[in-house]
Formats: sequence, C-alpha cells, structure tokens
Amino acid sequence: MRRADRLFQIVQYLRGGRLTTAAKLAERLEVSERTIYRDIADLQGSGVPIDGEAGVGYILREGFDLPPLMFTRDEIVALVAGARLVRAWGGTEMARAAEEALMKIDAVLPPAERDRARAIEIHAVHMPNLDSATRDRIDALERAAEDRVRLVLDYRDEAGRATERPVRPLGLWFWGKVWTLIAWCELREDFRMFRVDRIAAHREDGRFRPEPGKRLADFYAREAHL
Repeated sequence: MRRADRLFQIVQYLRGGRLTTAAKLAERLEVSERTIYRDIADLQGSGVPIDGEAGVGYILREGFDLPPLMFTRDEIVALVAGARLVRAWGGTEMARAAEEALMKIDAVLPPAERDRARAIEIHAVHMPNLDSATRDRIDALERAAEDRVRLVLDYRDEAGRATERPVRPLGLWFWGKVWTLIAWCELREDFRMFRVDRIAAHREDGRFRPEPGKRLADFYAREAHL
C-alpha cells in the first residue's frame, strides 16, 4: 500500500469520533506500530485534528472531512468494474444510475487517475435474455424489497406451469446469467427463490413487517447450515 493511501485509510478509520489504538491501526494496515506513530505525527503536522497519544489511542475531532472520491487505484478498478457490470446486467434504473456514477467518477478524478480509470479493461456484455421488461421488473422488485411491499407473482416454473405466489420480497441475487428473487412464499410457508425472467407479472398487495424466521437474515442463517 502506498504511503498516501495508508494516510487516507488512517483518517477513514478515525472518522466518526471513534477512539482507535495504534495497535489496531497497525493490524488493519499491516504495518508496524512505529510506522503508525510516524504517520499520525505527519497527519497532525499537516493540520489534521487528531487527538490522543501513544498507549492510549487516537481520535479525530468533529468537523474534519476529506474531499470526496479519494480512492486508491484498486478501489477505482472495483468501482468502475462494478458500475460497468450493473450497467450491462442490472435493472433499467440501476443501469442509468451506474452510467451516471461512472460520469461523476470521471469528472472528479485527477487527470492521471482519470486516465487510469478509462484504461481499465474490464467490461461486461449485455445479456440477450435480459430484455427491457425484465430489467424494469428487477428495479420494481428491488424497490418492493426495500419498502417491504407484499407482492403477488404470476410465475411460471421450468416446465412452464403457471402459479400465483403471494410473497414477501427480501432481496435479489445475480448468478451471472439470471437474477433471482429471494422471498418468503406465503403459499409454501417457506423461503423460495424465483427466477425474475419467469415472473410474467406482479402486483402489489399491501405491506408486511419483518417477522422472526421470515427475514433475509434467517434465510442466510439457514443456508449457512445446509
């Protein structure tokens, strides 16, 4: 890790009024405590309002912030690659937001970093089976999960059999080729995963409240023990 990146990370760890020891910082950044002491001294000398001392811990006083988008090279790669993936494979609104995010990143990066971002050769090809209706449905399902809106799905299984499923949408998973909706199915009284491209239609049917045993965290816990 470059020293400039390390200094930035130290400030990030100290934000929010958290008292953090040099030992913890050294462990996170994989350097010696002596290096952390030197870095803290340099930050203090440059005007960063860090209080504390060796053996006690350090804290960043309120009111100090950093300019946005001070990313490392690896973080820029991750952001650009992720935005390109969402632009190609996400919902309609997701794709639009990803494109706007890429434009904002390009606009605020220093020239050298901007050139690096533009040179990142990680791309995603739009999937032919991801039509506009499916992309719009991805957005709608994501909003329903966030707003806890109960849905009734017109769903077709792999054999083409049509069913109507009242569900509590909990989240979306992307598998590289298809999106699936993770939901609590009120018909089966259990968790189910529905392929988004097999949902012919859906309608809203009120709201739901999270209940123990029917939440996304419960689904993850069960999957972890399978």
